[in-house]
Amino acid sequence: MALDFKNRNVIILAPHTDDGELGCGGTIVKMLEMSANVYYVAFSTAEKSLPKRFPSGTLKSEVKRATEKLGIKKSNLFIYDYEVRKLNYVRQEILEELIKLKHKIHADFVFMPSMHDIHQDHSTVAIEGLRAFKNTSILGYELIWNNLTFDTICFVKLEERHIIAKIEALQEYKSQSTRKYTSPEFIRSLAITRGTQIGNDYAEAFEVVRWVW
Repeated sequence: MALDFKNRNVIILAPHTDDGELGCGGTIVKMLEMSANVYYVAFSTAEKSLPKRFPSGTLKSEVKRATEKLGIKKSNLFIYDYEVRKLNYVRQEILEELIKLKHKIHADFVFMPSMHDIHQDHSTVAIEGLRAFKNTSILGYELIWNNLTFDTICFVKLEERHIIAKIEALQEYKSQSTRKYTSPEFIRSLAITRGTQIGNDYAEAFEVVRWVW
């Protein structure tokens, strides 16, 4: 089934800067090609996890450059400064912010971490995202190093250019370059694996959390 994303509002919920690119970077590029209005919401710039050789504010600068590489408008980027690994302490505040975004943007689709993601920050955003957008189609993206399990129910076919754009966006995160899951080799191999499942060169896979048609 082909979906028409022209003029559709899509919100990407990223617990930390780079989660959205990792989970659905290729799909973001494809939706933008189809004239979707894509909004990126990052809840934490993970200052306390930043390697000491990098100055404060590095991840905020990196997410700005990375999302711009994907093609997201600067005005469509929302960055919050909640403390990393402690989003569950402020889940009500996060829910209230999500509800504000819901009324402001009127999303047709929401992408967020899998409901099976075991990272406490990711789990918080997934649960509160479902609460805030319970009348909206929601897809859960995979971050396989955090997924206890993952149901590959929905696939988005991607082309070489989508993977290249995803890799280039992630390369803006110089502070995260030592993490294996940001490497071009990993990004490409996972896209090939998901593509192989559906007979395509590349793909990204998602859980269908809620589908409103």
